[in-house]
Amino acid sequence: MFTDIVGYTAISQASEPAAMAILNEHRELLRPSFLRYGGREVKTMGDALLVEFPSSLEAVRCALEIQSRLAERNSRQESKLMVRIGIHVGEVIHAGDDVFGDAVNIAARIEPLAQPGGICVSRQVFDFVQNKVEARLEKVGPVELKNVKLPIEIYKVLPLSAAVAETSTAGARRRVAVLPFENFSPEAGDEYFADGLTEEMIGTLSKIRELSVISRTSVMQYKRKPKPISEIGRELNAGTILEGSVRKAGNRARVSIQMIDATEDKHVWAENYDRDLQDIFSVQSDIAGRVAQELKVKLLDAEKEVIEEPPTKSPEANLLFLRGIYEVDKGSPLDIMKANEYFELAVAKDPQFALAYALLASNYVAVAGENLPGSEAFPKAKENLEKALALDPRLARAHCAKGWLAFQYDWDWEEAEKSLKQAIALAPSLAVAHHFCGRTLASLGRFEEALSEMGRAYELDPASPWVMDHFATVYYMAEMFRDARRMFNKVLEINPIFVKAHMGLAMVDVAEGKKEDATRRADAAVAVDGEAYFQANRAIVHASTGSRATAEAILERILSGEYEGYSAPQLTGAIYYCLGDKDKGFEWMKRALEARDPGIPWFNKWPILSVQRQDPRFVQMLHDLRLP
Repeated sequence: MFTDIVGYTAISQASEPAAMAILNEHRELLRPSFLRYGGREVKTMGDALLVEFPSSLEAVRCALEIQSRLAERNSRQESKLMVRIGIHVGEVIHAGDDVFGDAVNIAARIEPLAQPGGICVSRQVFDFVQNKVEARLEKVGPVELKNVKLPIEIYKVLPLSAAVAETSTAGARRRVAVLPFENFSPEAGDEYFADGLTEEMIGTLSKIRELSVISRTSVMQYKRKPKPISEIGRELNAGTILEGSVRKAGNRARVSIQMIDATEDKHVWAENYDRDLQDIFSVQSDIAGRVAQELKVKLLDAEKEVIEEPPTKSPEANLLFLRGIYEVDKGSPLDIMKANEYFELAVAKDPQFALAYALLASNYVAVAGENLPGSEAFPKAKENLEKALALDPRLARAHCAKGWLAFQYDWDWEEAEKSLKQAIALAPSLAVAHHFCGRTLASLGRFEEALSEMGRAYELDPASPWVMDHFATVYYMAEMFRDARRMFNKVLEINPIFVKAHMGLAMVDVAEGKKEDATRRADAAVAVDGEAYFQANRAIVHASTGSRATAEAILERILSGEYEGYSAPQLTGAIYYCLGDKDKGFEWMKRALEARDPGIPWFNKWPILSVQRQDPRFVQMLHDLRLP
């Protein structure tokens, strides 16, 4: 992608300070969009930017967002900032931090053909994105470009609505963030209620198709860390913010909430609700209706029905459920298991509580292969999932769990994709569904689609280290190592001790031939968390870089059970393969198959484990599983 400011030379000649101000604003406006769609800024050339994307689809979506944001900005300010964008897809040559090649040259030649505020793409891009973006693609015709031998077919990318500014403003305002509710309850132990109410409010709004609702993981970073609303809006790319407080006393709760237009930093409305705990869901549905009304979103009858239907009629079951949500928020596998204890108590109070069953299923899938053997965790997940879907077949969380269970346990790739896309259809803002869909497609080698889904998950949950880590991992699986490194480093900016990201960087080091960096990084990672899972990854790194003695020593300690935690048989098999022992490697892979080890499909495309594909027996195993 090439971008260029229209009329920048004239602005610069008239006033250098004005030119610098508009140049800085231009970069501040564009760079968050590049990040959201996986773009890597290669270099700046005055007012022009060269950006590389993981796919043409992400590049076009990014371009549409940029032009919408600029149109919104121009509708509010007298001075106009207009940008042209040109996009082409093709082979590029990396040299240091720069890129070269015909693809770069053609993109640079296409950009001037765009109208101010417009986007032009080549035929190659058109072939990838037609019918996949919410835009009209109009053929300009074959165009002869300077220093390009043959004419290139060029297309204009136009928003579906001619009222660009109006559409973009509405679109921005329909990106909603629910900030953590402040806890004003007299009992300090009731903090879980405020956090749980935040989660439930997000879940309720996520059922509205025309809204994009930021996930809980990303909004919880603002708990007890106040920032100006306009700044939060920019960080989350949210145009509407809901913030409020809750005071729980006995069986009653007082909820205060206000809706703020983050684009203009102004209050829209505020409301107080005094209700019995059994009526708390009516508060959420009322707020959702007010938000939809204000944002001029027409609620479908089906959406209105699911919003108004409470997940449980038992206040006691709901309080236990909220305690479970509070534990899940803490993030560790042990916390997830603690959450399941509360969810189990919730369904004991209300056996019709479909959402609690769905989260039980999701949590068991989450810990399978890391804290519990798949053969133990997956049957429990399946049992709870069946109950959830029997009670509520429209529950997006249940379809999401079904898709991930089909991928991780049943190894039914078609069902996995179908169920995850059903979850997305029911709740388009359910980041975890996009996240799991991206991982599924990556394991099947469909990397462009996978990166698109991971990009959407990242857009909805931009501060989640888990989403970023798996986004980076998909880049790694696609052998886009520079992008993988960039995204792993973004994880560590948020959480410097996120061990999975350190291990991911070690594996990128191996792929790029940086053996000493790889082993040093892997050794440092297990100093933070030395459980068996990470020790196994460390052994794979050492075995792959020729540190045989260290890898064998780690393997011996894994087999003797010296390390805490669970190490999946697939990882043990991978260590043997990386050590060159194919027979023992395949023996452990057979054990992994019997244990329904979820690592088999997920690690299928990892470059560091390509040695396994040199064993015909392992290749046959993948063939039998219908994995490419």
